[in-house]
Amino acid sequence: MAPVQVRRLADAAAFAGHLASLGLDLPFDHQVDPSGPLADGLAVHDGTAGTFNVGNRWTILPMEGWDGTSDGRPTDLVRRRWARFGGSGAKLVWGGEAVAVTPEGRANPNQLCIGPDSPGDLADLRGVLVDAHVERFGSADDLLVGLQLTHSGRWARPGSDAAPRTAYRHPLLDGRVGAGGQSVVSDDDLEGLSGDFVEAAVVAHDAGFAFVDVKACHGYLVHELLSGVGRPGPFGGDLVGRTRFLRRTVEAIRHRVPGLAVGVRLSAFDLAPHVAGPDGTGVPEEGAHHAFGGDGTGVGLDLTEPDRLLGMLADLGVGMVCVTAGSPYYCPHAQRPAYFPPSDGYLPPHDPLVDVARLVDAAADLKSRHPGLVVVGSGYSYLQEWLPNVAQAVVARGDVDSVGIGRMALSYPDLPADVLAGLQVDRRRLCRTFSDCTTAPRNGLVSGCYPLDPHYKAMPERVELTLAKRAAESSRGGRRG
Repeated sequence: MAPVQVRRLADAAAFAGHLASLGLDLPFDHQVDPSGPLADGLAVHDGTAGTFNVGNRWTILPMEGWDGTSDGRPTDLVRRRWARFGGSGAKLVWGGEAVAVTPEGRANPNQLCIGPDSPGDLADLRGVLVDAHVERFGSADDLLVGLQLTHSGRWARPGSDAAPRTAYRHPLLDGRVGAGGQSVVSDDDLEGLSGDFVEAAVVAHDAGFAFVDVKACHGYLVHELLSGVGRPGPFGGDLVGRTRFLRRTVEAIRHRVPGLAVGVRLSAFDLAPHVAGPDGTGVPEEGAHHAFGGDGTGVGLDLTEPDRLLGMLADLGVGMVCVTAGSPYYCPHAQRPAYFPPSDGYLPPHDPLVDVARLVDAAADLKSRHPGLVVVGSGYSYLQEWLPNVAQAVVARGDVDSVGIGRMALSYPDLPADVLAGLQVDRRRLCRTFSDCTTAPRNGLVSGCYPLDPHYKAMPERVELTLAKRAAESSRGGRRG
């Protein structure tokens, strides 16, 4: 069955009918109550930092900016984005920005990274967000703001060329980043990188952040280590070895800054790398691939190991996890379901609602096994008009504790505030998953919502983006996207 654009589903009955036609049991409420489950408060219990009271069940998910300075400092575009996050109405800001713990760990040359000016820069950036929140809502007493810490590993590109730091040899992915002739990151290097995460956590604490996210998702270093079954030594092999870097890093942060809470954004399952087939549709690439949270087929799930990992994290006092999936570099439909693919991507292998439902189901499964953990869901932006209806239903059922929005926060950051105020969703601002926020940086441009955000519409980069998209479309033979 060909995908159906969500915006063409005229009413709740049509949306529910389309779900039924796909055989999906996606939680969905026909009416949204502004004073209902999404408005409820939430308590986050951290093992050493204590309990934090969060004012509602909305979360802003972290972005990976392409608009910092060449030495990793914030610019006005970064500050504008954070101010919009602060005024969104969401009471949990999960990281705000993916900040590299070392310059060489950046995924792009303009990603924020820890440096000598970071304590002041990050304090100012957090202040921009909090001030915007206070200006709109009067108080930040129930606002919880963290900072996402990352090392891009295989996907590191701190300059104009890729500079991968791979966790192990990968028969399918090494060629994509030119890693075939390079050695994998050594055990000694991993020990040093763990220390870099700890020092970055100290900076975040000093800058006023309540928690840090040790990023373990989307194919970056910490996530890739989780699938390193063939890596020898203490950081590979069985699950104890593959989780050792993450666990040691969390423990070391606890020891160094016990007043700082720790969260983990986790790709709870992975899929085989996908490529465009003859008709442009994504198909699994042939070859061996060990997918953490996968069932061995490359397209199915087995959450046994992610379940065990969440148990380990809970034992370390981690009080909250954010569930995502896969990697945008090799299976973007897993975590960013979209009708329109990025220029270097592929058409969706099936209706993107299938991918939304899979993420929702995975988060619900893990939440049911770990009721004491606060679980933040993701992958909701593709729902568009019906995002609040699904969000309310999954929170009411206890499938997740909070609903995270990522791409939607670029085009329509006020969505949480509007829903909680009982206002109609502004259809003109809904993210339609045009993927320009991905296509732009893939072509060396700053990331933003060029179709819907007036600020980006007026930027000269929009012309460059249009030309890049036309060239990509021409090379694909005019196929959609």
